[in-house]
Amino acid sequence: MLQGQGFMPDGLVAAGEGIEDAGRGLIAYFSSEGTLLQVALIALGAVVAVLLARVFGPRLDALARRIRKNPDLLRLVVAVVRRTHWALFIVYLWLLRVVLAYTTEPNRNALVTTVLLLAGAWFAIAVLTRIIRNRTLAQLVALVVWFYAAVLVFGIEQPVVALLDSAALTLGTVRISLYVLLRVAIAATTMIWLAVFAGNIVAHLIERVEDISPSLKVLLSKLVRIGFVFLAGAFALTTTGIDLTALTVFSGAIGVGIGFGLQKVVSNFISGLIILLDRSVKPGDTIELGDTFGWVQELRARFTSVVTRDGRKYLIPNEDLITQQVVNWSYSDTFVRIDVEFGVSYDDDPHKVTAIAIAAASTISRVSNHKAPVCWMTEFAEWSINFKLRFWISDPQNGLTNVRGQVLLALWDAFKREGITIPFPQHELVVKTPVAVDLRAPGFPPMTGQRDPAAESATDTPGR
Repeated sequence: MLQGQGFMPDGLVAAGEGIEDAGRGLIAYFSSEGTLLQVALIALGAVVAVLLARVFGPRLDALARRIRKNPDLLRLVVAVVRRTHWALFIVYLWLLRVVLAYTTEPNRNALVTTVLLLAGAWFAIAVLTRIIRNRTLAQLVALVVWFYAAVLVFGIEQPVVALLDSAALTLGTVRISLYVLLRVAIAATTMIWLAVFAGNIVAHLIERVEDISPSLKVLLSKLVRIGFVFLAGAFALTTTGIDLTALTVFSGAIGVGIGFGLQKVVSNFISGLIILLDRSVKPGDTIELGDTFGWVQELRARFTSVVTRDGRKYLIPNEDLITQQVVNWSYSDTFVRIDVEFGVSYDDDPHKVTAIAIAAASTISRVSNHKAPVCWMTEFAEWSINFKLRFWISDPQNGLTNVRGQVLLALWDAFKREGITIPFPQHELVVKTPVAVDLRAPGFPPMTGQRDPAAESATDTPGR
């Protein structure tokens, strides 16, 4: 009636009629006996899943906590265990769908199928967002994946794809649309993230193998991560329909960028691979580079992490370990020799001093018995007889100064107990010719109890 009077355009009338028809269709669908039965079964499954999760959830969580030395795998398992009710609900819906498919008409399980797909998508989103540590990125991934899953479930992908593809930019013969950009971004991000996550899990498994040297473990871990990322990038570009041969110009630009601006980055990366291959520096080695002394904690693609005894962590570029002189205290073995120099008086027996020094060094727990301490007399010095005590330790990563101090304290206690004297410089002045000293000469202070006539005269001066 309003249309005939000219108050409403024809397009709005058609849209309104379409909405009314869709509403009547939904009311009719949810009012049918088959749909009400599916709704009741779905609600029953949700209640049963929650009750079963309360019983088995804590037990599964306790089992998951037994995973050691693989934090990424632990996060994945815990994320799944804490959503046990969703997993049970999905399994229930899948079994219900199979039963309805064999016992009723094909269209009688449409609602169950839709809820099953939405629940599965939500479960995957919940697990992924729990694993991703960046909350902003996790929320963005959840939004994008849920939107894509809803579009697929409700069967409206064609209109959405047409809308996104209509927003395009043409550069010569290349047409870039918003749809293509979203596909590339989603595929590349998802595949690379999965590759990094899988690479971390495999790397932790490699580190638990005891038959492989530490440097080979690091090398294999890096190669696995790099291989996974490379395959993920290639697979993501292929699935989005991009020809890899079209990236030749881009690869050439990367080569130019490496030649000009990324020389140090590439040099450090190649140096890290060389270090791992020749095993000159390994995790756990005690090294000295310039003024830095500590043990290697981790080998990264760009730098090596070295921790000193005072808790400082130095990030040394891998190139420096190749081009500069590095002292690796544990390159061939972990035994390190330490020298302690000391001197005793000429009145002491050097044979006795040597035996006492060796016995004192042997009382220190960190001094190795594999190579016994030795003590040698090295010099008849001006003030003392000098000795050099040499001993070995097998744990240089625990420090050198502290064990040297312990040995010196043990020598001090032993020398005090045995009566050994540690001399110090003393000057003795011998005057052979008598010298007359006039204490009344100018400049000498008066002796105690002696009067100073000059001071008295100055004090008694009148007129002041």
